[in-house]
Amino acid sequence: MPPLNGLTRFFEDLVIGEVRLSGTRTLTAEDITTFARQYDPQWFHADADAARDSVWGEVVASGIQTMAVWRQLDHEVAHDIAWICGVGWDKVRWPRGLRAGVPVQARSTVLTKRASSKDPTRGVVVMRYELLDARDGLPVWEAEGTNLIRRRQPAT
Repeated sequence: MPPLNGLTRFFEDLVIGEVRLSGTRTLTAEDITTFARQYDPQWFHADADAARDSVWGEVVASGIQTMAVWRQLDHEVAHDIAWICGVGWDKVRWPRGLRAGVPVQARSTVLTKRASSKDPTRGVVVMRYELLDARDGLPVWEAEGTNLIRRRQPAT
């Protein structure tokens, strides 16, 4: 957890509708094939020659790699939140393939928040997470995540 200082954002500090946007990251074809060969060796991720015959016409990042890139970028914008943990993702989608050479950035939006019914030291926050093509702002990955966030003061 981040240090408990003026930079830490607690449940009470998060605002419904708040949006945060990270910097960008761009994968190379080598990044994609190297990751795929180790973690998701499907031919359209791992073999550039074979991927030319796929629906994408080239290698695309696996869904797992796409989420890992989002996670790295999301830490830029969410490192200051007093996280306890994430408890689930819903509405997970990959509307576009993540291609080499495409700059992407993470966007998070606070959708809902409520006090925990089980523990007064926690709040429950649902966030929309997206990994966006930075050129046109359209998502390559998206999900809604339910998270437990520390409260500054326990609910009374």
